[in-house]
Amino acid sequence: MKQLIMKTKYIWLLAVLLGFTACNSDDDSSSSMDEVLPPLTAGEADFSKYVSVGASFTAGFSDNALFIATQENSFPNLLSMKFGMLGGGSFSQPLMADNIGGLLFNGTQNPDGSFAQRLYFNGVGPTPLPAAPTTEATTVLGGTFNNIGVPGAKSFHLGINGYGFANPYFGRMASNPMASMVEDAVAQNATFFTLSEIGGNDVLSYATSGGTGVDQTGNYNPATYGGNDITDPNVFASSFSATVDALVANGAKGVVTNVPYITSLAHFTTVPHNPIPLDAGTAAAVNGAYAPYNAGIVQAFAYIVATTPMTQEQADAEIAKRTIMFEASETNAVVILDENLTDLTALNPQLVNMRQATANDLFVLPASSFIGTEAIPGNPMTVNGVAIPLADKWVLTPEEQLAIKNATDAYNVTIESVAASKGLALVDFKGILIQASTIGIDSGNFTLTTDLVRGGLISLDGVHLTSRGYSVMANEIMRAIDATYGTNFEASGNFYDCGDYPTNYSKDFR
Repeated sequence: MKQLIMKTKYIWLLAVLLGFTACNSDDDSSSSMDEVLPPLTAGEADFSKYVSVGASFTAGFSDNALFIATQENSFPNLLSMKFGMLGGGSFSQPLMADNIGGLLFNGTQNPDGSFAQRLYFNGVGPTPLPAAPTTEATTVLGGTFNNIGVPGAKSFHLGINGYGFANPYFGRMASNPMASMVEDAVAQNATFFTLSEIGGNDVLSYATSGGTGVDQTGNYNPATYGGNDITDPNVFASSFSATVDALVANGAKGVVTNVPYITSLAHFTTVPHNPIPLDAGTAAAVNGAYAPYNAGIVQAFAYIVATTPMTQEQADAEIAKRTIMFEASETNAVVILDENLTDLTALNPQLVNMRQATANDLFVLPASSFIGTEAIPGNPMTVNGVAIPLADKWVLTPEEQLAIKNATDAYNVTIESVAASKGLALVDFKGILIQASTIGIDSGNFTLTTDLVRGGLISLDGVHLTSRGYSVMANEIMRAIDATYGTNFEASGNFYDCGDYPTNYSKDFR
């Protein structure tokens, strides 16, 4: 079984040996030296006072942390530099104290691993930087900040007074202890705003917890303020509409973005469902251990068919789904718990709801270092994912994925309706992410994908963007502004070259 453990840990990252950066595109889209570009014009937009409101993407979160370098490369900061060419004023951000990331609470780092330092690639997989954070969460920065991007914020958090008590990222930047994110934004009397990725965290925290409502440490993340359940679409609609109403009350123009299907992100697509290598002898031994379970399943459904309206065809389908069988192969599927299966424990307490995974199941990124480990060190009959089924927190079943999709679709109906009614620019990040996760998106001389490490778009946490990705995000927002307000950022050659921005930061970058 030692061979099993060595092969499954980080097996999903073998592809990174192909390189760190996104592939060069065959299409050379650079402009001709003789091309004369028109001057940049503002159209109907007034960029003199710009405020950005949102969550982690707005803040510049990357590699599982917030740190100075990616804050400086956040899409709002990049936009502010272009807006400055059209009369835009200064743009302030609540910068962290270092490029390590993470937070201290009265000098102590959280023991549960939350608010941790950034990840770097150690040649095998993403790993936490071996350095302690220096940003003190309890130190209130004071002043006014144009970038009100708060990692962990959900739609209904935006208007909560005193949200800084629950979320230290907002607590260190809030104008006063009882302020809300919306109040601090509105107080600046902005002429232009971006309201981005609202709704993402409303499904993301549920997804990264495997649909269990708790994080991978078994605790509720304080930043989620109310647990990790999917936000009710009616609550989202009320919160989103109220936020937009407040931001446009003084006549400000702005941009909103829809919510992508987050299950297309590398955090959910990198770990395979079938990474278990077994030789013939080991497979036979494991199958022998599961034989009583498989026989018990058949007996239980025979009883159910005889005593309930369930048909034999229905029973056979579930028996086939639940039968656990390994073979001499490098690609055996892991065993998982699935609460959607028919509960048989009343008939036999040993018949827990477990089955082998299929390609339709999605595994969260942290599962890569858990699958194949021994629950009892030195005991090969306690291998997680083989002898012991993986708990629900490691996997998103098709039913859980559908719940995420349905909520996302409902959120997007609201976003698109509100944007249309207020005359706001709308960015289709849902469509952009679909393209990035299938054929890739072309930006300058690069084709960016959602592949972990080598795709160029998604950072090492598998969810948030790289600095290169944030430059692409800034371009897409400028494209939407051009279409809605008559600016010409793209035609005047003012899009960012994503090649000027990194896809990763080294262990030594501080």
